[in-house]
Amino acid sequence: MALSGIQIFKMTPKKNCKECGSPTCMAFSMKVAQGAVDISACPYMSEEALASLSAATAPPMKTIKVGTGEGEYTLGGETVLYRHEKTFVSKTRYAVALCSCMDDAEIDAKIAAIPVVDYERISERMQVEMVYVNYDAASGADKYVDLVKKAAATGKTLVLGCDDVEVAKAALAECKDGKPVLNGANASNYEAMSAVAKEAGVVLGVSGADLNELYDTVAALEKLDNKDLVLDVTGASIKEAFANAVQVRRAALKDEDRTFGYPSIVNTVKLAKGDKYMQEALSSVFTLKYGSIIVMEELGYAEALPLFGLRQNVFTDPQKPMKVEPGIYPLNGADENSICLTTVDFALTYFIVSGELERSGVPINMLISDAGGLSVLTAWAAGKLSSASVAKFITENVEDKIKSRKLIIPGKVAVLKGDIESKLPDWEVIVAPNEAVQLVKFLKDMQENGQL
Repeated sequence: MALSGIQIFKMTPKKNCKECGSPTCMAFSMKVAQGAVDISACPYMSEEALASLSAATAPPMKTIKVGTGEGEYTLGGETVLYRHEKTFVSKTRYAVALCSCMDDAEIDAKIAAIPVVDYERISERMQVEMVYVNYDAASGADKYVDLVKKAAATGKTLVLGCDDVEVAKAALAECKDGKPVLNGANASNYEAMSAVAKEAGVVLGVSGADLNELYDTVAALEKLDNKDLVLDVTGASIKEAFANAVQVRRAALKDEDRTFGYPSIVNTVKLAKGDKYMQEALSSVFTLKYGSIIVMEELGYAEALPLFGLRQNVFTDPQKPMKVEPGIYPLNGADENSICLTTVDFALTYFIVSGELERSGVPINMLISDAGGLSVLTAWAAGKLSSASVAKFITENVEDKIKSRKLIIPGKVAVLKGDIESKLPDWEVIVAPNEAVQLVKFLKDMQENGQL
């Protein structure tokens, strides 16, 4: 059970802990109980008390790090089953599958396709993050090791799907510096696989014929002092895999059973059996419930666009609106002479308005100022969108880059027109329609009348 602030307070030294940012140990203890502060922030805690409290106050699901550099990802650390309860912590990561059973041409084609999907949406990079390298015994160890070398050369974090201890050793010799996941432990080999993973300093993936076997294998690994684990919950069927993913998460978070308190892997390649539409559907399902790493046959734009959009929605703090970066966004080939249009940084507003602007085909510079991630009317009511904020943004960020002196403002804040003109005397301020869908006709009419 989670400790209360009172319970934590009874175990803390009674000093004025200014170093940890709390005026009293009671206040500090309450912050720890709420998850706002880590218990290690107290400089007066004894090692024995720190060890005891750290274990008691840690999230029921362990936080695991894999990969290095830009490819380092955090998995696990979750504290709630549903996003609306608080927030999800660590994003689902998507891996493209390679197998030593493939011929060289297919392998090369799949590797060449990996960097194709790479774009930014709302300040988040969308790309293939991992490569799952599956070992096929019939193809031999040498081909697998060669495939691991090729996969490592992509710079992506690897997941090695290999349950042969000797082959796993040879593969890790080629890629262990990249901190891959060795997904190969099961009831028959867990002791040897654990030794291999610990020697290489990598996270170990664990699977089982069913949840009971998986549980017992994890418990046995913990007795071997290996707690750097991920759980492969992929079952023999879609129904079984879904049940496994949900039951493992519920056991960890609701029942506080830390034996199941690890991130999970779901292999949709095994479940979809070559049906790319089923793979896409399953990847969406397990993004919600509760895959930490999802393995896919491929991840082109057709798969990436909806998946990354879903992930971004699910793994964004519901109490913090999604925002785009303030700046100048040229659309339809706009240059320094093109007319300007300004709106707020609320992501939904940006995508709706930019979509209509692109549909118009009119070259236009979209100006996004900082409005706290609020919609137009909400930002205006809160004082985040005002004549002063618009004028300041244009003076500091636009005038030295854009020669045009025509500015379109949202129709719902037409009241700002006069004030903006008084603060920007060189600019002509034009009021847009109230609805974004009306922008296409509005801009085309302006273009035909020579107003642009």
